[in-house]
Amino acid sequence: MATGCLMAAAICAALAPGALNDIDKTPGDVRTMSRQTICTTKTTTVRNVTASTKKKVFALYGLTNKTGWCKKAGCEVDHLISLELGGSNDAKNLWPQPYAGEWNAHQKDKLENRLHRLICDGTLTPKEAQQAIASDWITAYKKFVAPPD
Repeated sequence: MATGCLMAAAICAALAPGALNDIDKTPGDVRTMSRQTICTTKTTTVRNVTASTKKKVFALYGLTNKTGWCKKAGCEVDHLISLELGGSNDAKNLWPQPYAGEWNAHQKDKLENRLHRLICDGTLTPKEAQQAIASDWITAYKKFVAPPD
């Protein structure tokens, strides 16, 4: 399975299943790249992932919320490029991300919040933040949220 993992193959293979999206199934998709729109839009006004879309995303990965890497603690159908970074609700931007494991949906939320702040304070462009999270969110987390000492 291809993933968004750009790390050394051995490190990538050691990640828990589902920690990264399958880039062939979830390459990412954006609805906007305007800093002003990103920084002034409430995600509740653009969030629109239907139950049928979630079911389709689970099926694309051969899962349900109670099978495979979702079995232990469940999964959320997560936006690869989060709405707060200008991501879309399209299935190309969604994957079943586990709540369990070191690299889980809660950890990715921290990165999304940090990248949003960096866009809005002008440190990153929307495109830079979108590319960082879409190419390998774990590497982006290590760079922007918990950089090595």
